[in-house]
Amino acid sequence: MKRVIVDYAKLTNEILNLLVEKFPDGYDDSHIVRFKNAKNELIEAVEVRTEDTIYLVKVSTKLASRLEKS
Repeated sequence: MKRVIVDYAKLTNEILNLLVEKFPDGYDDSHIVRFKNAKNELIEAVEVRTEDTIYLVKVSTKLASRLEKS
């Protein structure tokens, strides 16, 4: 299974729909995955899965507001 880190600005409709399905009431701290990237920067993301891919969607204020509107 491949893992893909994706920024909110680059979300496809498919991934956005998966996020809305998984987090219909939004997400909280318990849903956030934290890790360091290759540049040793702390990344916070929420995880959604398809049959062959795990998407780690970077957490941002834009993502939070978009999920609230859906």
